[in-house]
Amino acid sequence: MDSSGITSINRAGTAVGAQNRVLRNTLLLLAASLVPTVIGASLGLSVGFKGFGPWWMNLIVLLGAVFAFTYAIERTKNSATGVVVMLAFTGFMGFWLSVLLGRILSMQNGATLVMYAFGGTALIFAAMAAVASTIKTSLSGMGKFLWIGFFVILLAAIGAIVFQIPALMLTVMVLFIALFAAWTLYDLNQIITGGETNYITAATSIYINLFNIFSNLLSLLGITSSD
Repeated sequence: MDSSGITSINRAGTAVGAQNRVLRNTLLLLAASLVPTVIGASLGLSVGFKGFGPWWMNLIVLLGAVFAFTYAIERTKNSATGVVVMLAFTGFMGFWLSVLLGRILSMQNGATLVMYAFGGTALIFAAMAAVASTIKTSLSGMGKFLWIGFFVILLAAIGAIVFQIPALMLTVMVLFIALFAAWTLYDLNQIITGGETNYITAATSIYINLFNIFSNLLSLLGITSSD
């Protein structure tokens, strides 16, 4: 084998090693993010956080906070500060989640529903990880369709709230679960194929996906519960 062939093999090996490091660090940061999430949720439950009034105000505050945090994470992603900002973001999301958790836990079978939602989210993530590991080509083209799907479903959710259409809201929850499952597959694929090289950005994106899967699954279980 000539020197050019050896160089190509070395480059390929280096690329695979870098992708594996990004994936490993992403999963470690995701695992670490559970701690501030639980702390934030516990704090919200202890103070009885109920949100900020009407649904549209909560939507504005939530979207504004998410975009502000993701912007800050993007600006600091190449330093240790990025990890701190990302963990602060997950703490905020846990605090926000306490509103839904408080409603569910007030139900007779609330704790069981939370465990079901957590288990379902873990199964969805495991399934998407398994699929992502078998796909060797980049799914970068999915990105724009996922964003289009997000805004379409978000508009449908707003319509379901404004016009009080329970059946549409149930449909929206199912669609959001499917959308963010697909987004998880996309994000994992980007890491595996080298499209995403920063583990802080990757962990943030996957965390948002899993947060939305969990919250929508928990809401769906709560609404369809016999309690």
